[in-house]
Amino acid sequence: MRHGVYGRKLNRTTPHRLAMFSNMAVSLIEHEQITTTLPKAKDLRPIVEKLISLGKRGGLHARRQAFAKLQDGPATNKIFDQLAKRYEGRPGGYTRVVKAGFRKGDAAAMAVIELVDRDPAAKGKKDRPVSP
Repeated sequence: MRHGVYGRKLNRTTPHRLAMFSNMAVSLIEHEQITTTLPKAKDLRPIVEKLISLGKRGGLHARRQAFAKLQDGPATNKIFDQLAKRYEGRPGGYTRVVKAGFRKGDAAAMAVIELVDRDPAAKGKKDRPVSP
């Protein structure tokens, strides 16, 4: 029996699933809106909400916890510098999942997950420094 077990396996191994959600969280933080399948979007929401709550808490320990989850410096800095200030008055609910129809190839339910009060100019913009 699976009483109390939350989350979906999504037909992936545990390390693959953790890496996928880390990559998706970085993309969501960077672009503030991404399109993915509905189950992935629903499972990504609590991960990103907890990261933004860490940013609001502030401090070195919270920054290290966020970096351990994301493994990405610019995304971690954006959480603590921009998003924490943007959502300081909001007690939660930093993301929104909107259903976006079905994918043509396999009819998978698609969804758009975005940050509430997002910056429309951030979509498609690369915040990363260009490496030589």
